[in-house]
Amino acid sequence: MRAHGHGHGHDHGPGEGCGPGGWFGPGGGPGAGFGVRRPLRFLGHRLGLDEAQLASLARIIDDLKTERAQAAVDERRSAAALADLFLGETFDEAAAAAIVDERVASATRLQKAVARALGEIHGLLGAAQRSKLATLIRTGMLSI
Repeated sequence: MRAHGHGHGHDHGPGEGCGPGGWFGPGGGPGAGFGVRRPLRFLGHRLGLDEAQLASLARIIDDLKTERAQAAVDERRSAAALADLFLGETFDEAAAAAIVDERVASATRLQKAVARALGEIHGLLGAAQRSKLATLIRTGMLSI
């Protein structure tokens, strides 16, 4: 367990934070999607996950965090490249289009990773657990 430094008196394990919050939430950028707060503990309790399911969910979340981190790097890199286009005497529209195309490709990779994660989660849950998860999503306890 590790403390996360928010000063409210408890520790969290890897992939966990406070409050159910948005799980896959929109967030508005390449880092958006799967906005994990405390899915392991929250879902473990709410869905009755066993240890094997918790381990699989932790792996899925870690893989998605890696994808989100790469998307954030891509976003920063493309922002810098777009800013650099303003330093020239003329604006290079072809270069701008290529940068924007890469932004779209990065966002698409992240969307595919989220869809893949959802499929993996579906596969590791039983029918009753999937029903409970659907209810959590419908009621806003988790967001996609």
